[in-house]
Amino acid sequence: MDVAPTDQFAAHPSVLCRELSGETVLLNLESGVYYGLDAVGTRVWQLLLQGRTIADICDTLIDDYDVAPEVLRGDVVRLVGELRERGIVTPRESVQA
Repeated sequence: MDVAPTDQFAAHPSVLCRELSGETVLLNLESGVYYGLDAVGTRVWQLLLQGRTIADICDTLIDDYDVAPEVLRGDVVRLVGELRERGIVTPRESVQA
């Protein structure tokens, strides 16, 4: 599944999340899929929940972390793609429809 810079995602309606000590645990009650995020992944998750685009998330994180922009973008796209494949996030337009 491709993730474009202008894409926005939301938590799947059946996903529960809990932040613990700077990390986040996600559970899709519908599928039983469990997913853990480290501190950086948690920051991406928080920005996704704010309705930020992938490009906005990358712009925000580049100010917070010392990493090459292309590496950061690849990591964010890979993480969001994994979350999407596991049913943790869904494209925002499908949530609003």
